[in-house]
Amino acid sequence: MAFIKKLIAGNKGFVVFMVGMILVRSAIADWYTVPSGSMYPNLMIGDRIVADRIAYDLKVPFTDIIVTRIADPKRGDIVTFSSPEDGLRLVKRLIGLPGDTVEMRDEVLYINGQPATYADANGEIRHHVTPDYAGRQVVLNEQILGSQRPIMLMPERGDTLRTFGPIQVPQGQYLMLGDSRDNSRDSRYIGFVKRELITGRVGRVAFSLDTERYFKPRFERFGASLIN
Repeated sequence: MAFIKKLIAGNKGFVVFMVGMILVRSAIADWYTVPSGSMYPNLMIGDRIVADRIAYDLKVPFTDIIVTRIADPKRGDIVTFSSPEDGLRLVKRLIGLPGDTVEMRDEVLYINGQPATYADANGEIRHHVTPDYAGRQVVLNEQILGSQRPIMLMPERGDTLRTFGPIQVPQGQYLMLGDSRDNSRDSRYIGFVKRELITGRVGRVAFSLDTERYFKPRFERFGASLIN
């Protein structure tokens, strides 16, 4: 015990810095490495993203207790949240707001009876395909109710839910989908997400390393915006 006290006393500056960093990550901003392909083509495996933890709510550090509400989550936001299924931290696209009626028919998204429109994606985003999947991958631009984003479909996959609903999003909860619609465990499987489980909004890639190429930097993604 005396050794520990001596160690802390001799490194007060470092201890204060570490405590401050922990508090910042818990209450203000957090950062994650994208580990899976559920948000392709917009988030790639190896992206390092920053989540603004006070975009929507100010919370008591290390808890889901909301002190005050700052802004309401918006349809189309990329958000981080604790899974209602097992508590794991996930990142998905917020699709359904409280009160929305959401439906999917053969991969076509409907919100409040309005169908999304789809067109082939243009530019570099077309080449952002999942590296560990050998089947066909199709990148489309999805537009609905004033928001748009590129999404990915895997037509040859048989173990995915392409049709569901219509279902109404309860008050105080949200419906999340992965942008890689056929490769995402989202609200179709884990259910709605309560507001207090949302831990931040993701607006930008800090930096990116290509795990398939010996962690080669993807310089073109450094600081890339994720807001459409």
